[in-house]
Amino acid sequence: MLKDVENHSMPRTAAFFDLDKTVIAKSSTLTFSKSFYQGGLINRRAVLRTAYSQFVFLAGGADHDQMERMRKYLSALCRGWNVQQVREIVAETLHDLIDPIIYDEAATLIERHHTAGRDVVIVSTSGAEVVEPIGELLGADRVVATRMVVGDDGCFTGEVEYYAYGPTKAEAVRELAESEGYDLARCYAYSDSVTDVPMLESVGHPHAVNPDRALRREALAREWPILDFHRPVRLKQRLPAFSVPPRPALVAAAAIGAAAATAGLVWYASRRRTTAA
Repeated sequence: MLKDVENHSMPRTAAFFDLDKTVIAKSSTLTFSKSFYQGGLINRRAVLRTAYSQFVFLAGGADHDQMERMRKYLSALCRGWNVQQVREIVAETLHDLIDPIIYDEAATLIERHHTAGRDVVIVSTSGAEVVEPIGELLGADRVVATRMVVGDDGCFTGEVEYYAYGPTKAEAVRELAESEGYDLARCYAYSDSVTDVPMLESVGHPHAVNPDRALRREALAREWPILDFHRPVRLKQRLPAFSVPPRPALVAAAAIGAAAATAGLVWYASRRRTTAA
């Protein structure tokens, strides 16, 4: 069970979430394939191939070798894509494509961790151009994602600058713990894939979510909790439950505006009192 509130005299803590099939019901990258096709970035054959990859992914049959082949295919596929165009397509279709496939159980967990004073970090193998907007939609405090090399022309070169996969995720978690002061023994992590065992075992509270067969065996052997997330729901349909205030990083402008409005009201009230006197 999650503690209600963290003791803030103790080191900070965080909850690290894999994204695909842990927080959302599909592959975040493959979900945008139709939008990329409509935007002219890929052809019909590529749409069909990504649809097949999505099927393999959802069936739980994507092992390490298949994931590696998928990485190479997607890296080659995006070579020459204009990064700004990709970001615009993701921004325009984010709510239509991602909002309906967010697991209700995952959204609830994110709320609970925030209420307990923990940071929420999305750690995903998908590209940053896709993961960062999804993280913002979810109210995450930080995002770790794969980064592609961008050329001087503003287009992807097809090379990978940073691959957030397997042991690399665990390294990112440890680096964040060092830079942010997280006590990993008191941190939480959630994933569906056996490839994320290094990340899961780096924290004190690992959880297997909708685990593939290999991760289920590992979780049972290590006595890790196994969670079943199966209720995708639009965030706005669960607004009564989704009542935790947005995170500071996402509402800085609103906070500044509210502070200015409050200051204005205080000044106005003091002027009225001075005039009345």
